[in-house]
Amino acid sequence: MMNNLKTAVLLAGLGGLCMAVGYLLGGPGGMAIGLLIGLVMCGASYWGSEKLALRSAQAVPVTADQMPQYHQIVRELCRSVNMPIPGLYVSHNPQPNAFATGRNPQNAAVCVTEGLLQTLTWDEIQGVLAHELSHVRNRDILIGSVAAAIAMGITFAASMARWALLFGGRGHGGGRDNNPLVALLMMILAPVAAALIRSSISRSREYEADASAARMLGSGDSLARALEKLEYGASRIPSNINPAEASAYIVNPLRSELLGNLFSTHPPAADRIARLRSDSWRS
Repeated sequence: MMNNLKTAVLLAGLGGLCMAVGYLLGGPGGMAIGLLIGLVMCGASYWGSEKLALRSAQAVPVTADQMPQYHQIVRELCRSVNMPIPGLYVSHNPQPNAFATGRNPQNAAVCVTEGLLQTLTWDEIQGVLAHELSHVRNRDILIGSVAAAIAMGITFAASMARWALLFGGRGHGGGRDNNPLVALLMMILAPVAAALIRSSISRSREYEADASAARMLGSGDSLARALEKLEYGASRIPSNINPAEASAYIVNPLRSELLGNLFSTHPPAADRIARLRSDSWRS
């Protein structure tokens, strides 16, 4: 519940930041444009998310005849929470990982990597699949698409304003003329703030998916064990994943220690595991 509340507050803040950027750089008209940019980008990302993610991962669909246990686990989990069965895919990626995608539970897909299938037991795979199904059930793909689209809109608006200033362009009657210093600071700081908020939203949704998976299974142990193995594997096996898709995976497939956890889309694995084993997911 707290994670859901935090997400709502962060999304509201991200939307407000988008409108503030538009207003300061172009007045009321700029505010409307900033909001429109975010909505257009959100729509494109939302409707095309499933195909883009699967194509990027080079994922292939698998039938019940090919992988009966994979299908059986997903079928039983979906039945337990009364949700549609998503399309099931496997990626040839040797790094142990998984992701869910799709604009809603009726148009969703779950993908596991070959590395995951070779690393985890089926009990641990069940924990991972419960986590990914929770993302679908909680509509986290939509939330992530909205956050990413608004953040892109803010960055786009700030970039356009910088180019306008570089070539001597100035608005008429907008906030930029009245507050040049504020507008300049907004151009520099707004994209950074948007990235921070987006990352915080992503971390919040990961915690919630962990908790939802534990509630679905009645225990957080299998997912905790899976996360230990996945984190270890992801830190040692490189993966050629598009950075724009990295936030969808259950553990971060790309490693960068330059900025620590500040801009990370995933919470620290040790913290996630501790929460699952402390039964805090029950509240």
